[in-house]
Amino acid sequence: MKYQARALTADHAVVQWEFDARDRADAQAQVQERGLYLVRLEGADVPGTGLWGRLQGALARRGSPLPLVMFSQELLALLQAGLGLVEGLEALLEKETQPALRHILSGLLQALRDGRRLSSAMAEQSRHFPPLYIGLVRASEGTSSLPQALERFITYQQRIDAVRAKVVSAAIYPAILISVGTLVSLFLMVYVVPRFAEVYQGAGRQMPWLSQQMLGLSALLTDHLGVLLALGLAVLLGFAASAKKFQAAGGWMGLLTRLPGVGERVRVYELSRLYMTLGLLLEGGISLVSAMETVDSVVSPAVAQRLRQASAQVQTGAPVSLAFAAQNLTTPISLRMLAVGERSGDLGGMLRQSAAFYDGEITRWIDRFMRSFEPLLMTAIGLVVGVIVVLLYMPIFDLAGSF
Repeated sequence: MKYQARALTADHAVVQWEFDARDRADAQAQVQERGLYLVRLEGADVPGTGLWGRLQGALARRGSPLPLVMFSQELLALLQAGLGLVEGLEALLEKETQPALRHILSGLLQALRDGRRLSSAMAEQSRHFPPLYIGLVRASEGTSSLPQALERFITYQQRIDAVRAKVVSAAIYPAILISVGTLVSLFLMVYVVPRFAEVYQGAGRQMPWLSQQMLGLSALLTDHLGVLLALGLAVLLGFAASAKKFQAAGGWMGLLTRLPGVGERVRVYELSRLYMTLGLLLEGGISLVSAMETVDSVVSPAVAQRLRQASAQVQTGAPVSLAFAAQNLTTPISLRMLAVGERSGDLGGMLRQSAAFYDGEITRWIDRFMRSFEPLLMTAIGLVVGVIVVLLYMPIFDLAGSF
């Protein structure tokens, strides 16, 4: 069977290759024989091949029972209290009651008792530990700075979650308004309007032209509701089937970047996440090129492609600031800050400061946008429903005026 492996070398470089193996266990053994730390394994008998396999893999990663931030906070507290790594994991295992979490912690403890490193044990459970986390732990093992690595990851994840929560919360209210407005409009057109149409047909009077058009549209929706629902379902299935091509083309981020007025903000959001992740890895002791390879799995496909090109330029001796600028991975402000970080030798710190600057800018833009967009959206929905109601009652007004 064909397998694709993604692993970390001893110097924190990310390697990826395809090879033959009898089964998953044989594939893992081949990776370990090379002295590598497995991050991801995909093949014929694991999620990752075909649409259904990719869906299963995505759901499995998303459905991991391990709350990584809480795990890191608890482990950090125990380490700072003076417990060793094995003792800390044993304490977490003793207090845990969920079987799934106990299985994860037991796997980590068994690997440590067998003499393996924590990063290697985490790489074997890549469903629960992302490459970024494994890379930080792997770098800290060489300097015995695991508590500092955990602190950096907690701060990083909390900032990422804060920005993501701001974006999601800003999108929830408009989504609810659009959904409710659509359902109300469909209810009026499919259920209410046909009842009035029966009354108007027996009145024997000529209805206004706009009312006639609305009644015709209502009849079309009512008569072909099943066909329209089937067509909508077919569109959704077609979209799901082309999800891989859509993701390769940039996904939702790529689509949003093409919208006027929104595209630049989406680009700034992507750069903020890129800077934050790179800064975290550099301050964790990972080399620049290895950090750029690790970030590949965090950013969007379009940014990842430009980042790989920038990495190739850096490996030829180009400054980071110039390589990023050549690949459109900077703004005027971040370009200056990167140049300052290169001169001062604190590139990781400057990357984090750039991310913090743009996080604040994104938050302020979201607040301004929602203050103006929500009233406009409510007005548009009110107009749609109002027009339906007015056109529905226009024949009655016309009839009342004839008396």
